[in-house]
Amino acid sequence: MTSLSALRHKNFTLFVTARFLATVAVQIQGVAVGWQIYQQTGSALDLGLIGLAQFLPFALLILIAGHFADQWNRRWIVLSCFFVELVCGLLLLFFARHGLSSALPVFGVMALFGTARAFMMPASQAILVNLVPSESLANAVALNSSLFHIAVIAAPPLGGALYLFGTETVYSVVTVLLSFAVLLMLPIRVNLTPNKRTPISWHGVLEGLRFVRSRPIIFGALTLDLLAVLFGGATALLPAYASDVLHVDSVGLGLLRGAPALGATITAIVLSFFPITRRVGAWMFVGVLLFGGATMLFGVSEQFYISLAALFFVGMGDMVSVYIRHILVQLETPDDIRGRVSAVNSVFIGASNELGEFESGITAALWGIVPAVVVGGCVTIGVTVMCIFAFPVLRKMDRFPKVIVS
Repeated sequence: MTSLSALRHKNFTLFVTARFLATVAVQIQGVAVGWQIYQQTGSALDLGLIGLAQFLPFALLILIAGHFADQWNRRWIVLSCFFVELVCGLLLLFFARHGLSSALPVFGVMALFGTARAFMMPASQAILVNLVPSESLANAVALNSSLFHIAVIAAPPLGGALYLFGTETVYSVVTVLLSFAVLLMLPIRVNLTPNKRTPISWHGVLEGLRFVRSRPIIFGALTLDLLAVLFGGATALLPAYASDVLHVDSVGLGLLRGAPALGATITAIVLSFFPITRRVGAWMFVGVLLFGGATMLFGVSEQFYISLAALFFVGMGDMVSVYIRHILVQLETPDDIRGRVSAVNSVFIGASNELGEFESGITAALWGIVPAVVVGGCVTIGVTVMCIFAFPVLRKMDRFPKVIVS
């Protein structure tokens, strides 16, 4: 089958299976950590600190990680990151068995996890081209993305169900999955033409950032996504919502965590058959407005199924924005700095997600859980309206630009 042609290549099959298992493990871990911390401390601020602990090392290292992904063996980088994630899982299992008197050790583990994630993102994005021939690359990207979304949908409910058997069970499953991910990466052999390694310098590391700032369309798209998700992200507060507002258990939390991914995946499938080709800029703003409006609906809902539907639409709106932003970055970026620009893109993604979780935790601690989410959705809509006027070139963009070749 042509739709599975990339799986004929052993290296790709091993990598994509390892990444799938690692993604399942990380998603299960995310459900468990949030539920465990909130059940122990009852603090919405602590939920936000989980995001901050991951963001700080990520923000400090991601640009350097992009430089490494361009000049070092990407297989070894990915393998090392899987191993570090395995260490994180083992530490969480150790804490679960021996008990915790505070959340600080968990924050430390999440900081270590954020470090691994910083090096993982650029390397895992760039390695596909080294695993399959050029004629199979598009199929490899599609399969890799599809399996990632399947993991993000299925793993959170699984994590919630496993939590019913105790935290030790959850983290034991996490460590087993990550162990298999490490083992699957070992036999991969990648024939690379070594790049000329240059010393790390601020000029080289910041080249991707300078390029993004010089392209108003890319800069506008990244800024819009950063500000919208920064203020409108409700993911960090889902354990508190599940426990205190919707009154469901860890299984319900898992379903809530999986709902945005389901909305995003269905939207991605629709876009694969009916791609956006006209009024690109307007569609991006519509996606972010849907994201903000659905966040507000989730904030005021006290019914579980309405909340699931709201989060489903949150995922839909986010995917429209991600879809357009990803294409813009790929088309407008020359090949020779694609890794460093991808790292900059990762900075914006990390800032909007993990830093957004921290922002949600602070506002929830100050105002309460429901006001924090509702106000966040309102701010997202307000920021989007401001960006409509601040980035007219993005607002007026009708078609995607032609590909740039370096």
